[in-house]
Formats: sequence, structure tokens, C-alpha cells
Amino acid sequence: MADPTLIHGPYVERHAESRIRAAQDDTRIVAIIGPRQSGKTTLARRLANDDRPFVTLDDEQFRRFAEDDPVGFMRSRHTAVIDEIQRAPGLILALKRAVDENPQPGRYLITGSVDLFRSSISPDSLAGRVETVELLPFSQAEIANAGIPGFLDRAFAGDFPNLEEKGPTVDLIERVLAGGFPEALSRTDPARRRTWLRAYARALSERDVSEIAAIHRLDEMARLIEHAAVSTGLLLNMSDLGSRLGVDSKTINRWLTLLEHMFLVRRVRAWHSNELKRLVKAPKLHFLDSGLLAALRRVDAATIARDRREADPLLECFVHGEIVKAAALSDDAMTVNHYRDKDQVEVDLVLERPPGKIVGIEVKAGATVRPDDFKGLARLKQVTGNRFACGIVLHDGERVQQTASKLFAMPVKMLWEA
Repeated sequence: MADPTLIHGPYVERHAESRIRAAQDDTRIVAIIGPRQSGKTTLARRLANDDRPFVTLDDEQFRRFAEDDPVGFMRSRHTAVIDEIQRAPGLILALKRAVDENPQPGRYLITGSVDLFRSSISPDSLAGRVETVELLPFSQAEIANAGIPGFLDRAFAGDFPNLEEKGPTVDLIERVLAGGFPEALSRTDPARRRTWLRAYARALSERDVSEIAAIHRLDEMARLIEHAAVSTGLLLNMSDLGSRLGVDSKTINRWLTLLEHMFLVRRVRAWHSNELKRLVKAPKLHFLDSGLLAALRRVDAATIARDRREADPLLECFVHGEIVKAAALSDDAMTVNHYRDKDQVEVDLVLERPPGKIVGIEVKAGATVRPDDFKGLARLKQVTGNRFACGIVLHDGERVQQTASKLFAMPVKMLWEA
């Protein structure tokens, strides 16, 4: 793992930067969206210049100007980098008007800590005028200052060797517990890192939620985040969550949607097919950062040393996060689902790309892979037929090995080294 002290040292190259620069050449507005503290502001400042000055709406003076007179605010800025635009939602309409009057590409780069174009904060659509680029916490390849991994392309091509020694990932648990938030990684003491991460979750529930929605029971939102951490990787039961918090399932659904818009969690839908009637339809819930999940679950290295099973949900979260980060860089649309049927046969993650190609991924925290670990992947292969590209068991072992046609076992580090 890269030395965490580098996070506050030389700039860590973000894989999304080249995509953003390309979008600025032909698109009027480019939006960088992602969770708070994921590095959006640092990247936006890097992309600002004399012709495209940087303005942050975390600054009270700028925010008041933008809120009180959005048209005037935009009129004085022919081009700009506008940081945290969700803090003045009235700017969206003024932004639309400005680029409609002058459709020159690359005029505005905006950042937002909520998914601006799926939440209620955006009063009007910028469809056709904006390209959105997701910037999540550091990926493992970014931490290592490596290039964009080829894992997804290789998986959909089934392009893995029959047998290849890769060596152990000696610091896998450390990577999982650290997560990818730059500010957290700058803390070399794991206890201090966990303190920051818990404070981060608390700030989201107490401040950010109230900024984007009329939520009056912020203490309940904080409790929901805690309960969600316990339920990660499991089938989501909103009625059960609601009963624990004293609200109905519709309220839970609305609150989870807010947490999704803030990039804290993501619902992983059940993979389905019209031909298959015996599939479980309930989604699973995943956090987007394994370090944050570990902090909320009060799990550290000593906890895992006592009981290795504590690593299972964290490693699945870690793998999900790495895949989501890689998918955000791809030109090929990809969905991430899970599979479970009425026989309780399941696959942790099911990836699907047009024209319907399927990759199944099982996550195992141990170093030994057994035939039973392929049970779900074999079922998925059976039900998807020619659409099945390959099935992979990711584990804490040392070699890539093909165990059957289109079925592989390989170390987790293939996610960023492949």
C-alpha cells in the first residue's frame, strides 16, 4: 500500500482527470460529482486557470451572492469553476440560461457533493448541456500511482490465464480498513483515521442531509446510517429497518435515497430475467467506502485477527467499491447487481454490459478456495448461457487459476493490478 503520508504530499493523479479534460473540449458544462472529501475540490482547483477562475460556494460571501442573485452571479462569470454548487441550487437555472445563450464548449466546470441530476436539488434538467463524471474516494490503483486497471475489460473477455502466480497481498486487510478517503488516509494512526471517518458520517447526517431535503429527524438519520452499516451486504428489508427506527418503510426508502444521492451507500439491485421466475427480487445495500464501513461497525485489525469472519462484509464492500470506481471510467455502460434464487444460491456481484454480457463475482476473505465457493457462479453460468463471460472468485490467495470453463479463482489485487 502506498505511504499514506503521500496523500498530503505530491498530488495524487486521478484517473478521471483525462475524462474531464476530454469532456471540456466538446461539452458546455462538465460536472464532477461525488461524496464530500473525495478530492473534487483538489481536482477542480487543478483544472482552474486564469481564464476559468475557481469559486467555491463553501465561501459564505459567494454563496449569498449566488443565492440572492443567481443571474447576476453567472453574468459576471463567462467561464468558471464553481465548487459545491448544490449549496445554491438556484444557480442551475442561471447556468442553463448562460450556456443556452453561448454554447461554447468547456465554459463551466461544476462540482457537487450530491448527485445533482437525480435528486430534488436540481430544479431543471441540463440534459444535452452537461457531462457528469463521478469522482469517488481514491481507488487502489490511484493510491499506488498506477494506471487505469484493465480488470473489467479482461473479465468481460474472459481473458485470464489458466495458472499464474501473483504472490500474496500482504496488506489486504490494511487496505480494506483504510478505505480511500484522502483525508482519512493522511492519518497514519488507524485509531485517528477511524475517529475522522465516524465524524465524517456524523457531519453528513447532521448538516448535509438538512441542506438538500426537509428532514427534521436528523437523529433518526444518524441511527439509520448505523443500522445500514450493520446490514451491509445483506438483503435489504426496509420494513424491518423502519420498525427499528419507528418509521414506515416509505420513509426508510426516502431516507436511503438521500444517502445514495450523497454517495454514502448504494442499493445493489437483484439481477433478474424475464425467463426466470424463481429469483429473489430484494436489493442489497453497500457502502461505497470500506474504511467508513469498518469505522461504523467498530471493526479494526485486532477484531479481524480474533475473528476472520468480521472481514467478510468489509471485503465485499471493498470489492464493490473498486468495481464501481473502475466502471465510472469506462465508456461502456455497466450495471452492478447481485444474484439470489429461491434455493438460496447466490452470487455477490453480477456485472452486466451491453449487449447483455454477464460476469459473476464471489468474494472470499480466506486464502483457500473450495469447490463449493463456485456453486453460485455455476448456477449463474447455467441460467445465462451464452451471455456468461466468466465467473470469478476473488480471494486472499496468491495465484490466478482456472477451475472450469469460464470459471476462475484469483487474488483480490487483480482488481487493480490486472
